[in-house]
Amino acid sequence: MMNRALAWLQRLESALLALLLFAMIALAAYQVFARNLFDTGFTWGDGFVRVAVLWVTVIGAMVASRSDDHIRMDVLARYFSTGTLVLVRRATALFTALVSFGVAWSSIGFVQFEREDGTLAFGAVPAWWCEVILPVGFAVIGLRYLLRAFVLSAEQVLDDEGDQGGSYSDLDGDGVDADGDRAP
Repeated sequence: MMNRALAWLQRLESALLALLLFAMIALAAYQVFARNLFDTGFTWGDGFVRVAVLWVTVIGAMVASRSDDHIRMDVLARYFSTGTLVLVRRATALFTALVSFGVAWSSIGFVQFEREDGTLAFGAVPAWWCEVILPVGFAVIGLRYLLRAFVLSAEQVLDDEGDQGGSYSDLDGDGVDADGDRAP
């Protein structure tokens, strides 16, 4: 049941990311052609594209966080034993969770300020509607890394190093990831 819900949420994230990216590219291309060929365009188009960049960035970070695909520097990782590497990865995941929760908390204040200020993003759309992705996205990232900090196993670390074992998306250790696929 939990795996189905996680798989559904992952598909929703991916679909929203693809839809926003397509809409952003299509609208930006339309704006360029409409301005250069017909001296026209949507008055709200540039504002929408800016907001879409924000949303694509945050949702992309959420997607990367679900399988721990963020950029990381593993200069010393090859010199650690598996046990030490597990501890280092757990500490890193916990630190990432704390930073993400801090950003989420701060962005809640930012969104509240924008709501009180009444700023418009584009057209008649309030800016805070567009910025609500910040606390939501960083809270999701923080939650994922917090869970990873407590359920990370040696097999998952070895798999991440390309050796053997399950995958990060197999958080409950049953050999099946959130998409219902068997781990290699």
